[in-house]
Formats: sequence, C-alpha cells, structure tokens
Amino acid sequence: MKIATYNVNGVNGRLPVLLRWLDETAPDIVCLQELKAPQEKFPEQAILDAGYKAIWHGQKSWNGVAILSRGDLPREIRRGLPGDPDDTHSRYIEAEIGGLTVGGLYLPNGNPAPGPKFDYKLSWFDRLITHAEGLLAAEKPVLLTGDFNVMPTELDVYKPESWVDDALFRPETRAAFAKLTAQGWTDALRTLHPNEKIYTFWDYFRNAFARNAGLRIDHFLLSPQLAPRLVGAGVDKQVRGWEKTSDHAPVWIELKD
Repeated sequence: MKIATYNVNGVNGRLPVLLRWLDETAPDIVCLQELKAPQEKFPEQAILDAGYKAIWHGQKSWNGVAILSRGDLPREIRRGLPGDPDDTHSRYIEAEIGGLTVGGLYLPNGNPAPGPKFDYKLSWFDRLITHAEGLLAAEKPVLLTGDFNVMPTELDVYKPESWVDDALFRPETRAAFAKLTAQGWTDALRTLHPNEKIYTFWDYFRNAFARNAGLRIDHFLLSPQLAPRLVGAGVDKQVRGWEKTSDHAPVWIELKD
C-alpha cells in the first residue's frame, strides 16, 4: 500500500499538476493540504475521473484538507481538531480506510514569532498532542500525516542558522514535535533515511529549488501497530520542478500488507 501527502498550495490552481502526479504515481491514499477552496469548490468530479473518492474540509481562500482513496470512500471520523470549539480553521480531517485510521493535518505556520500567530500554533500543537495520545490509546494502526510546519532537527533545514527565530524552527516548536513523537510515533522518513538531507519544501524565491535550499516540514507519523509495516518512504522531488507547481513536493510511504 502506498500512501502520500501533498500540500498542493491551491487545489484548483494546481489541479493539472495534481492530476498528472496522481496518474504517474497512483498512490492508494492521499492526504492534501492547503486546498484554498470553500467546500463547494473542491474539484470532486476531476478527482473521481482520476480514480479517487474523496472527503474534504474546505475553507474560502485559506487552509483546507482532504483525504483521497483509490478504493472505498474514506469513512469520515472527524473534521476539525478537538479542544477549541471556537477554532474555525480547516486544518484537520480524520477517516478510516480499510482498517487504517488516517489523520490528515495542516499545522499553523505561526509567523511572525513571537506573537498571536505563534501562540495559536503552539496551542494547536498542544491539542494535536492530546488527540494523538487518544489515538494511540486505541492500539490500532494509525498514521498522522501532512504539513506540520516544523523542521525537527538541523538536518531537516538548509542553513539552520538562518532559521533560529522562525516559527517553524524555534525551540518551542521543535520541543512540541519531540513531545508528540515521544508518545510512541515513528517518523517514517527519518527512520528509513536517518542521515540524509531530505527536503519536502523549497521556497519560490532566491532560486531555492535549483540550489536545493529546502526544508523537511511534511511528515508521516506511524503508530506502533503500523510502524512494523513500513518498507519504503521518499519524496517525489521532481514534481517541485514542474510548471505552475506547489512549493511543496509530494511525500510518500509504502506499507506491506
């Protein structure tokens, strides 16, 4: 089984890129972030024509997450992260697909830091940690994936000294990610590529992609029941070089049956 995550940076504007990638790589399950489309503007028919059933949590202009499946329609468990009834951001969606629980997320950026946006990022992270603990308590195969907007270590960022004050790399953010993984989650990419500079995001500016000046901010976290099935993980870096593409590249894992 191949599962992928992809921050599309606008599902309608990048639809040709998304459809081409789906056609060329054919993942079984896909989590998308930054749809930047209200609920009624999600391109459901185009996704169906590509061979995928989808559930999504849209929001006008910003955010938005979706889960696609080549098999059965994902059975939605929840949309929105629990813990703050006043939070209207479309940043989390969770479903069951073939006995697997999939949580797709788009964690807040948090810049500028310090400030209200950074406070929101950390509070959202705290809610994720609480929810993730409950998922683990069920002792089922679970994965959390998406754009976490955090570089966990210096290996995950080009020129780490340039990012020390950024919300994606501040000590509080990295500590929150470490607290999350310490619950028992396996960081799939880092587990299979322990010493490799592997990036998932390259800025549009300063020729970042050509210089490979990237960040690893899109992650797969696997529960103890799922981690032993991990046999492959990587980044479809070539997609970042396509015309009118996202500033992220798709990230994928392979699980044995």
